[in-house]
Amino acid sequence: MKRSVVEHAVFGVLGGLVYMGIEVLWRGRSHPTMLLLGGVCFVVIGRLNERQGCAPPLWAQAAAGAAAVTLLELATGLIVNRWLGWNVWDYSDMPLNFMGQICLPYSLAWLLLSAVAARLEDGLHALANRIWIAVWR
Repeated sequence: MKRSVVEHAVFGVLGGLVYMGIEVLWRGRSHPTMLLLGGVCFVVIGRLNERQGCAPPLWAQAAAGAAAVTLLELATGLIVNRWLGWNVWDYSDMPLNFMGQICLPYSLAWLLLSAVAARLEDGLHALANRIWIAVWR
C-alpha cells in the first residue's frame, strides 16, 4: 500500500521518540538530533518491505536496515560530531570503529534493532489502516 508523507512523518516522530527512549535506557542520555536520526532510520527500515510484490525475508530487512542505519549514523556523526563539534557520541574506544562515528559492535546491534523496527513499523501501519477504515467507514 502506498504511504502518505504525513503517515511517514508521524511514524518518523514515533520512531525517533522510541529510539531516544532506548538511548536513554542504554546510555543514560540522548540528544535532540537523535529524534531526527532515529525517525529517519525507522522510516527507512519500514520502506524496505514496501516495494511491490512480496516483502523480503526478515533477515534481509534486518541486514539492509543495519547497513542503512550504520551509513546514516556515519553521515550524522560526521556532521554533528566532527563538523559542528557537538560531541553527541564518540566510539573511539570501541573495537573496529571508523573515525569514532561507527563501530562493528553497534552495527551488529542495529541488526537486531532493525528486525524489531521492521515488525513494529508493519504493526503500526496495520493499526493505522484499521483506524482509518473504522473512522471513514
